[in-house]
Amino acid sequence: MPTFFETLNELMAADVPLVTITVVDTTGSAPQDQGAKAIVTAEGRRYGTVGGGKVETKAIAEAQAMLRGESMEKTKFVQWNLAKDVGMTCGGIVRLYFEAHNAHRWKIVIFGAGHVANALVTLLVHFDCQITCIDPRREWLDRLPPSPNLTAIESADMPSLVKTLPNDAFVVLMTMGHTTDKPILLEILRTRTFPYLGVIGSRAKANILKRDVEEAGLPEAAKEAFHCPIGLDLGTNHPYEIAVSAIGQLIQTRDRL
Repeated sequence: MPTFFETLNELMAADVPLVTITVVDTTGSAPQDQGAKAIVTAEGRRYGTVGGGKVETKAIAEAQAMLRGESMEKTKFVQWNLAKDVGMTCGGIVRLYFEAHNAHRWKIVIFGAGHVANALVTLLVHFDCQITCIDPRREWLDRLPPSPNLTAIESADMPSLVKTLPNDAFVVLMTMGHTTDKPILLEILRTRTFPYLGVIGSRAKANILKRDVEEAGLPEAAKEAFHCPIGLDLGTNHPYEIAVSAIGQLIQTRDRL
């Protein structure tokens, strides 16, 4: 039978969202000893036990609520009086420590897989994030660095994928040019709101996009709902310097939320 750490390592390597639960202390009569551990995934208890019965049912529910994002906490201590809080006849107290792994990871979606997008992905795969890169050109997607953090999607209809994106995604448009960025941008502005939306390009391109927004009949506020140019005001037009400035802006926005 695999140990706790063998099971944890296997699930971590497979990038499975999970919560570990540890009994850190007990007082009085309790169904498990200090140090007992369990691993919970979205499907339920995967390993171990922190007490069985009602206390374990409550602990599993707490862990799965963390995985669903009902709380953005990645760690949590709880203290339960087994009679009052759990409804058990024993009068003890348990203190549990919950720690989420592979959950609520930073999600970044990049439309486009060209030179700058490739540089951006190459840097981002070293961050604790989940990256999705979308492009109609298989030959460009194949140039992206292999990584468990990256999902590459080939699609000839990129605007149709806007509805599939998670609400907390940071979205960057850097496709082949204005002609392909525009329909994705307008679809997002019509139907979605993301914590970050950026379009690669110059200030001249930004003015053209704002005109496109106006001609599409969207609210005036939509003109200010995206970053263009993207990135912090630093560096040159070298793809990796653009990527560094874009990552700086992404981090800056993330840390303000």
